Amino acid sequence: MKQLTVGSGAMKRLTFSFVCGALLSLSGCSRVSESRLTEERAQEAQAEEKKPSPAATEERKAAPAGAGEAQHKEGAADAGEQAYRYQTSGRLVAIGDLHGDFEATRAVFRLVGATDAADRWVGGTLTIVQTGDQLDRGDGERLILEFLERLAGEASAAGGRLIVLNGNHETMNALGDFRYVTAGALSAFDGSEESPLAQVFPSQLRGRAGAFLPGGAWAKKLAERPVIVQVNDVLFAHAGVRAPHVDYGIDRLNRETAAWLRGELRHPPRLITDEEGPLWTRVYGNPRLDDEACSVLTRALERAKARRMVVGHTVQQGGVSAACDERVYRIDVGLSAYYGGRSIQALEILSNGARVLTTPR
Repeated sequence: MKQLTVGSGAMKRLTFSFVCGALLSLSGCSRVSESRLTEERAQEAQAEEKKPSPAATEERKAAPAGAGEAQHKEGAADAGEQAYRYQTSGRLVAIGDLHGDFEATRAVFRLVGATDAADRWVGGTLTIVQTGDQLDRGDGERLILEFLERLAGEASAAGGRLIVLNGNHETMNALGDFRYVTAGALSAFDGSEESPLAQVFPSQLRGRAGAFLPGGAWAKKLAERPVIVQVNDVLFAHAGVRAPHVDYGIDRLNRETAAWLRGELRHPPRLITDEEGPLWTRVYGNPRLDDEACSVLTRALERAKARRMVVGHTVQQGGVSAACDERVYRIDVGLSAYYGGRSIQALEILSNGARVLTTPR
């Protein structure tokens, strides 16, 4: 599977051009990296707002790694906030980044006991949290999205639950950043209900833009997903939760992100593109976490009234790993073939710990 570099880089340059120019109201391109192009575009757009929220200002102050966690009260979560919290007495399993590999997706769901050979839900009351990044780097994106959507309904009917989170690659696509779309996946969403923002894109990118820009058919489906959830005493996010994210309000962040994806807000919430936000931070992803990172984790868990956290986003070279006395589990194991055909792994979360489920590819 190839990255979108058709014609010796011509398509990639075309994509970059339109990432920087077509969505001018969200633009501000200066550097090219997987995270920063998307971050900078939305950050500069937010800076143009006449009245940026105090919470966004505090998050900007809290962004650098190692900085003191913001203690602001503006927009803080109400004590009764419950919509992002779930309870289960059944098995609880977490699955990391999928990145366009449909066969690996099928394999990991079979591994955890969720599906049979025909890809039908057989997990009963099992609860699964998939921590985002279904899109980019592989050709099977649409198959994955449709598979997850169908299974969520089957799980609910059986008394189980499949919770699918948005990752940074879902929001990158909603911002028109298609640099990590493979050539084989580019036309998979042609013919979808189009976002009104897609009109400025060239024909090569029009189907993708129409599907994933805010207001598009698939953006509306992404709007049904949360950014952060808590199941029992475990907090889940694509990249990780910091104390200021809890202060901002987890329900609030989920609602505002959904409204943006539906096309009801001009810009995403500041935390969606912040480099230390819940879709981008690497504070919990390093192989070894120092005392400072573990302190960041402790403050976040205390603020959320949670005991443990599960994150994806940063590939763990040795498979699923834990840090800070097993209070954070890192489950991005590079499932996609893009990363070289690693073992299929997932994490089962137990009341007194966790166990890694694994099988060869």
